[in-house]
Amino acid sequence: MATTATHCVQLAGATVSTHRITSISCKKKSDKIAFKETKEGFVDYDRGLHEVSTKISGLRKDNIATRYRLRVAGNRFQKDWTVSEVADLVLSFDLSDDIDGLLNRWIGRYARKNFPYLIKELTQRGSIEHCNRVFRWMKLQRNYRARNDMYNMMIRLHARHNRTDHARGLFFEMQEWRCKPDVETYNALINAHGRAGQWRWALNIMDDMLRAAIPPSRYTYNNLINACGSSGNWKEALSVCKKMTDNGVGPDLVTHNIILSAFKSGAQYLKALSYFELMKGTHIRPDTTTLNIVIHCLVKLQQYDKAIDIFNSMREKKSECTPDVVTFTSIIHLYSVCGQVENCKAAFNMMLAEGLKPNIVSYNALIGAYAACGMDNEALLVFNEIKRNGFRPDVVSYTSLLNAYGRSQKPQKAREIFDMMKRNKLKPNLVSYNSLIDAYGSSGFLTDAIEVLREMEQDGIQPNVVSICILLAACGRCSRKVKIDTVLTAAKMRGIKLNTVAYNSAIGSYMNVGEYDKAIDLYKSMRKKKIKTDSVTYTVLISGCCKMSKYGEAVSFMEEMMHLKLPLSKEVYSSVICAYSKQGQIEEAESTFNLMKSSGCYPDVVAYTSMLDAYNAAGSWEKAYALFDEMEASDIKLDTIACAALMRSFNKGGQPGRVLSLAQSMREKEIPFTDTIFFEMVSACSILQDWRTAVDMIKYIEPSLPVISSGCLNQFLHALGKSGKIETMLKLFFKMLASGVDVNLNTYSILLKNLLSSGNWRKYLEVLQWMEDAGIHPSNEMYHDISSFSQKCCGHENAAVIKERLDSSAI
Repeated sequence: MATTATHCVQLAGATVSTHRITSISCKKKSDKIAFKETKEGFVDYDRGLHEVSTKISGLRKDNIATRYRLRVAGNRFQKDWTVSEVADLVLSFDLSDDIDGLLNRWIGRYARKNFPYLIKELTQRGSIEHCNRVFRWMKLQRNYRARNDMYNMMIRLHARHNRTDHARGLFFEMQEWRCKPDVETYNALINAHGRAGQWRWALNIMDDMLRAAIPPSRYTYNNLINACGSSGNWKEALSVCKKMTDNGVGPDLVTHNIILSAFKSGAQYLKALSYFELMKGTHIRPDTTTLNIVIHCLVKLQQYDKAIDIFNSMREKKSECTPDVVTFTSIIHLYSVCGQVENCKAAFNMMLAEGLKPNIVSYNALIGAYAACGMDNEALLVFNEIKRNGFRPDVVSYTSLLNAYGRSQKPQKAREIFDMMKRNKLKPNLVSYNSLIDAYGSSGFLTDAIEVLREMEQDGIQPNVVSICILLAACGRCSRKVKIDTVLTAAKMRGIKLNTVAYNSAIGSYMNVGEYDKAIDLYKSMRKKKIKTDSVTYTVLISGCCKMSKYGEAVSFMEEMMHLKLPLSKEVYSSVICAYSKQGQIEEAESTFNLMKSSGCYPDVVAYTSMLDAYNAAGSWEKAYALFDEMEASDIKLDTIACAALMRSFNKGGQPGRVLSLAQSMREKEIPFTDTIFFEMVSACSILQDWRTAVDMIKYIEPSLPVISSGCLNQFLHALGKSGKIETMLKLFFKMLASGVDVNLNTYSILLKNLLSSGNWRKYLEVLQWMEDAGIHPSNEMYHDISSFSQKCCGHENAAVIKERLDSSAI
């Protein structure tokens, strides 16, 4: 900046006043001011948009050396941009554009202090290719000087993009430029290898760092622990943590969170909870990340109540640990695993009420919850909501929706979602294909399921053991014996080794189609190959043996199961009790039932029903009554089968009144009635001669006439006729005809006998005519009965009429 001064010069008696420049100031703007970050904000209240950005001016034209200012003076192509403006322009260019030409027009390139700040701005925005172009351009500038901080930023950027080899290349390059790596350099390089799962490389880099006499920082140790833990090597992570403490660098909250995360990645959930308890003793206050990990571990251990308690405490103490999106997503997953889909939606709404914006993982968790329950309409609504809120559904979103349609028995809809995924340029993964196979298989479309398997292989995705399990289960449901053999052969040809689950599926499928020998051969092969058998294996074998009446084999499998000390399920106990009862071994059945109770496996309604059948078969009515009292005391919810067994006990034990009382209780509890129930009720009414109740039963039987067996209806007709309710009997018969019930010779026989016993010979003759019209030829006994009746009870005139009708029928 130039200043002028006024001087008075006296020449020849005259005073002359002159102006001249006496000094020029070249004071530059301070670097601190030039590189000070300033915040700029943008708010659009109409659209609800806002944006906050950080701007850096950097050294401008007035701050560079004079020789450079003179070089660019008057050149209209040279631009005095700020550092932030240059970063914006570079990022707006495509990689095919002339980025070097753009940078060569920037006056600030003559100040090398601008370079680190330009690299910092670009690396923070994450565009690695643009950063590489700019960094390459910088190294060609005459005034460029290599600096550690620039290399560190570039290494960290490559780490974020999992470009480990490039990061390592920059590490060696900086040493060629005579930049000595510092602790930040090694931290960035360890982080790069940790992100790529190369934890052994990270350990070697740490050793190189120590050999270079660079003391590791707490951040270094945390990066190394994270590198080990993220790969599931929780033991190595603990070892590094111990070294950290031994070297006098105490762990902080971040360290503890990384260790917890290592346990979580290694599926060591109990160890994670134990470590959390030890962490409390260090007086380090956990944060939201800590508690999110603990909630995840509790969910995996099925300790749902404790997870909910932690979540509630987080909501109560928001100032300490505020629940975030990850917390609510974990809670949604928790409720989904428990099958409480309404609570999943409530947790999602609660997250919205807290002002948190769900991410794609949260939406996928909610879709998955609906899918698990087969609620396809609700899943579709959430899927559409993802699009409305500006997210792009990913493969998990489409797969979850596909699974929802599969669970709701809509395979065509599932196929539409699968095709939509492809149209939207998303590549279906193995889970997507398995879900589509399951959608077809669970609906009985086995051919389509196998076709999807072939399509899967054509797309370059190899099926796994889960694919084979799904197909085997589908074969069992469809009762396709040949297909089971084909699927097993296909698995063998593709080198897919069957695991325990696959063997269980195959054994169960063979049992479902009645192939006992093949199921046993598979079981023997399983033992020979030393594939571990579990409770499911024996449960499938035992239940299958019982279905095929191989009760002795079922008992043998249970004994083998107990020898292996495998936990016995309620289904196993119930099946074995049934096996003993079918063989008449009542004492063994009682012993198994008592063992079930003593082992802490509380009997359910199926087990009680099996025991009731055992007592019925043995004629132990008193024990059956006592068992019913025990069921009521234990608050066991009765089902139709259990009620039928109880009614059978009451009728055969001489307590028919309890049958009708139980029937009334069934109506109150809305337990469905079957023909077995109606049969026992009719029998009870006949024993009690309670014909009013029998007549009242018609209104309950009438809606179920098409599905009630003819034997039950015949019993009911006989009871009504025996009671003298001939008109009611005929009305029921007409209703049977109207509903399309199969009326056979036995039905007409019951009608005729009751009509004859009541002396209604005219109706008897009419029913005979009905039989002939229906194409059912009356038996000789029917003609003989009416003939004998006419001779004994009708008088001469009526006997003549009957004889005439019989003669005309004979013709």
